[in-house]
Order: sequence, then structure tokens, then C-alpha cells
Amino acid sequence: MDGLQLVSSNKICGGYQKVYSHESSELLCKMNFSIYLPPQAEGGDVKLPVIFYLSGLTCNEQNFISKAGFQRYAAEYGVIVVGPDTSPRGVKIPGDDESWDFGVGAGFYLDATKEPWSKNYRMGSYLNKELYDLILQAFNNIVDPNRIGIMGHSMGGHGALVSVLRNPGLYKSVSAFAPICNPTQCPWGQKAFTGYLGGDKSEAVQWDATELVKKYDGPPLTLLIDQGTADKFYIEKQLLPENLVEACRSVEVPVILNLREGYDHSYYYIATYIGEHFDFHAKILKA
Repeated sequence: MDGLQLVSSNKICGGYQKVYSHESSELLCKMNFSIYLPPQAEGGDVKLPVIFYLSGLTCNEQNFISKAGFQRYAAEYGVIVVGPDTSPRGVKIPGDDESWDFGVGAGFYLDATKEPWSKNYRMGSYLNKELYDLILQAFNNIVDPNRIGIMGHSMGGHGALVSVLRNPGLYKSVSAFAPICNPTQCPWGQKAFTGYLGGDKSEAVQWDATELVKKYDGPPLTLLIDQGTADKFYIEKQLLPENLVEACRSVEVPVILNLREGYDHSYYYIATYIGEHFDFHAKILKA
């Protein structure tokens, strides 16, 4: 496949978990992404739905594919799963590795407008334009372009929700584990948005799911939010799912909030409920 280099390939649950690298025109650096090809993809004679999965702070394309145990469900439902990295790698902007919640590993799936970040930190366009189109073109024999969903965790949950709400119709289904639901109102979001976007609040709300849903006028959409009650970031008011639920209900956008008693922010929690999320997406994408 033009421009794609195979980094690794491992057989799992009858399919193949692969990682590819490519040169990104949006981020101006080499990027990795993971792709799980279920057994139904073999032979290339059937078009399958795709789910994009967005990881959280400090992660790369490896965390989800090695910890979540999703492959058995992707194989069961016949779903291709794509996982991008969480930020540009190797662009060496001064200060990009000084904190765990900003810079490397913390791209927040937005397009930075503030120097020096604006040149490379364009994860919003990378995900929803460049990588999206690359998957459709490079795997066009097995990808159904009309059946694409998105999910994510924490910062990636924020990215999934924002990507759906900013790009009506691009994704048919969306779910999120412990998402940052109202970033303009929490410390993580305020730090990242000030750094990437400057102090312009009118720009910040364009990347905040709680604000975006109030103006959503795209195709019918149900938001599935999953939240552990023992998640320290939920307790510390970094995630604020109730704010998003209230905004959804104010404009009659269907929303499901599952509160999971005793579960934390980790991949142990994700692995416990990932099957329910695949069931949710499969029902919509196969309808």
C-alpha cells in the first residue's frame, strides 16, 4: 500500500492486529496507527464496518491493542478497528515533554492555533481528514465507508465526542469511556486549550462536547457514556459527564450514561465493558 510501512503483525482471535507507519502531511512527521483486521476481512470480498478508537493522555497506539481485549469482540462482530497515536511524535517543540497532560501524548484531538504548536499539533484534522481518508483508500476492498463509528477513553473520549459533533454524518455511532466531557470547565481542558488555542474562549468552545451538542443539527445520534464511580478523575471533577448529559437533554439529543460502581479510570475497567460498547456500535453500524 502506497506510503504505508508495516511495523508489526500478530494473529489474534482469528484475525490480525497490525501496526503501520506513514508520513503525515497534517502533522509533518512519521505517525503510527494500529488496525485490527477480523477474520471476516480475509479474502477481501466483503465490506466491513470500522470503529476508530482514540486513546487517552500519555498513550500511543499500543495501549488499547494490548490491554483492552477488544479483538475477540471485533472478530465476533466482524468489525475493523483503527487506533491512531495521541499526538505528533518527534517534532521536538521546546517544552513538549515537560508535563504528562500537555504536548507529547496529549494532543487532545484538536487543531492548535497558537505558536509554536499550530504547525504540528493538528490532531483534529489528522484524525477526521487524513487518517480517515487513508483508511478508506488503503483498505478500500474491505472497508464500508457508510458504516464508520468512533469511541475513545478519557482525552480520547473527548476526541470521539467532539469528532462526531463537529463532523455530522462522518461517524454513525459514538461511545466513550470516562471522557473529558466539558474541557472548558476542568483543569485538564483549560491547561490544554490555553496552550494550544490561546485565551480565545470562542475558539475553545468549538472543541468542547458539552458546548457543541447544544448546536448539533446533524443526523440522529445517540451518545453512549461509560463512567466508573471510583475514578479519581471523575471524583476530582476533571470529566464532568453530568454536564454533557444535561446539555444533551436540553436539546433532546439521546444520551446514555452508565455509572459503573467501584470501577476506576484504568484499562481493567475498559476491558470489563468493552464488549458492551462493541454490541452498541454493531447494532447501529449493521442496521
